[in-house]
Amino acid sequence: MRIATYNVNGVNGRLPVLLRWLEETQPDIVCLQELKAPQEKFPEEAIVAAGYQAIWHGQKSWNGVAILSRGHAMTETQRGLPGDPEDVHSRYIEAIVAGIRVCCLYLPNGNPFPGPKYDYKLSWIKRLMSRADELMTSGEPVMLIGDFNIIPEDIDVYKPERWVNDALFQPEVRDAFKALAAKGWIDALRTLNPGEVVYTFWDYFRDAYGRNAGLRIDHFLLSPSIAGKLKTAGVDRHVRGWEKSSDHGPVWIEVE
Repeated sequence: MRIATYNVNGVNGRLPVLLRWLEETQPDIVCLQELKAPQEKFPEEAIVAAGYQAIWHGQKSWNGVAILSRGHAMTETQRGLPGDPEDVHSRYIEAIVAGIRVCCLYLPNGNPFPGPKYDYKLSWIKRLMSRADELMTSGEPVMLIGDFNIIPEDIDVYKPERWVNDALFQPEVRDAFKALAAKGWIDALRTLNPGEVVYTFWDYFRDAYGRNAGLRIDHFLLSPSIAGKLKTAGVDRHVRGWEKSSDHGPVWIEVE
């Protein structure tokens, strides 16, 4: 089974790219982030025509997450990250697919740092860790998937010295990522590519993609009950080079 995550950076504007990639790779489960579309504007008809059913949590102009499934029944279990009823950002959705609890997330960017957006990021991370603890305790197979907007290690960014004042690279958020690992969550992409430079995002500016000046911010964190079934993982880097593509590349894993 192939499971993928893709920050599409606008699901309608980049729909041809998304559909081309789905046809090319045919993942079984897909998590999407940054839909940038209200609930009623999600392109369900095109997604269904491509062979997928979908659940989504939209928001006009910003944010937005979705889970797609090909050939597997899907039951939504959570919409919105628990812990703050006043948070109306569309950044989190959960579903049971093929016996796996798939948690699709778009963690806040947090810039400019310091400031209220960074404070919101820290509070969101705290809520995510609380939810992750609940899910870990359940013992069921769980995946935390999506754009975390966290650069875990120096190896995960081109020229890390340039990122010391960026919200994605602050000690607090990196420590939170490490704390999740310490609690048993497995960083799939890094586990299967130890010591290798692997990026999932390349800015549109300064020919970042051409120079491979990227970041690794899209992650799969697996609970122990499914981590043992992990076989392969990678990034469809070439998709970033397509015309009118997102600044992220699709990331995927395969499990037994």
